[in-house]
Amino acid sequence: MSQYLRPKRPGATVFFTVGLAQRGSDVLVQEIAALREAVRATRAERPFAIDAWVVLPDHMHCVWTLPAGDCGYGLRMSLIKARFSRALPPGPRRASHEKRREHGIWQRRFWEHHIRDDEDFAAHIRYCWINPVKHGFVDDPADWPYSSYHRDAP
Repeated sequence: MSQYLRPKRPGATVFFTVGLAQRGSDVLVQEIAALREAVRATRAERPFAIDAWVVLPDHMHCVWTLPAGDCGYGLRMSLIKARFSRALPPGPRRASHEKRREHGIWQRRFWEHHIRDDEDFAAHIRYCWINPVKHGFVDDPADWPYSSYHRDAP
């Protein structure tokens, strides 16, 4: 099995892409309350700043900043995914899901990128905001209800 080595930079700002196992599903927006609760509970336990977040039907992008001295973004994402999964009724699972005690909702991995500078930060915030437009869900980022655009846009 592959070993994935993730950078460990305390206090880092990190961009994520996290997808559902079933591309084309709409579970994330149909169960947005469960996702929000999973994020809320995780942040209460292990704080982090949400710089941007967009939830699409089958994947999400977000930018977080961790507290100084903390590099545990992988654990936080794992907790969010697990809490969300436990909030949903069980679906069909393969033997590999049962072996790993997974619900089979999420892709096993997520993609992360450590933000390098202010320009990189701004580019990834814009990427979050424009993603619903890119995927054809809306013509204007302000029209997508599951985005931090409403909180932060100029």
